[in-house]
Amino acid sequence: MKNKLILILLLALPVLIYLIFATATHNQLFLPTISRNNKELPKWESLDGNPVKLTNKISILGFTGKDIKRNEGNIFNLNQKIYDKYVGFKDFQVVIIAPKGTEKEVKSLLEKLSGFTENMSAWRFVFAEPNEIQSYFNSYKLHTTLDSNFGTSEVLIIDKDRNHRGRKGKNKAGKNEYKESYNTTSAADLHNEMSDDVKILLREYRLALKRNQQKEDFHLHEKK
Repeated sequence: MKNKLILILLLALPVLIYLIFATATHNQLFLPTISRNNKELPKWESLDGNPVKLTNKISILGFTGKDIKRNEGNIFNLNQKIYDKYVGFKDFQVVIIAPKGTEKEVKSLLEKLSGFTENMSAWRFVFAEPNEIQSYFNSYKLHTTLDSNFGTSEVLIIDKDRNHRGRKGKNKAGKNEYKESYNTTSAADLHNEMSDDVKILLREYRLALKRNQQKEDFHLHEKK
């Protein structure tokens, strides 16, 4: 009976914490969901030839557009403020969708980035026709739009279940806020808001992992 009570407490406590903070909207433990179960990436060609998927990955999703040169600064900002900070975490990746025909420019861009960042393995670029990019972007039903080059300076946070995450509801100051994307032209936006939000999402998964480990440890103890 005592063991069962302990198990109930172990299972109920994280759920209780979740419910408390979920009602408080944006918080320090859980990142709100903007939309759920979004489309997986089609089988588009990647720069390294390996398949790129969002499922079971914590992804930063971006769209460069045709003018790679013009967006170099945005990619560098993302690399310095977000990628370098979280590349060491398992299952983290940055996925950038670019129009076909820009492969050479993207390869050159990555070579430049490698001069600042040693581990480039979590940078993933895929290429598609402009109409395919537009269709995939539209599936997220965002407030922002792609420009005439089929790109945007805004990037999204996508969790392992392909849920789009961001800020929604009241913040800690009690003010309403809604943030579905993060502006890579703004170092402050990346360094402050996006960095905090990625950290919250990673912490969320660590909490779930810890909860599952507690359940396994309890069952092992119970069998002895």
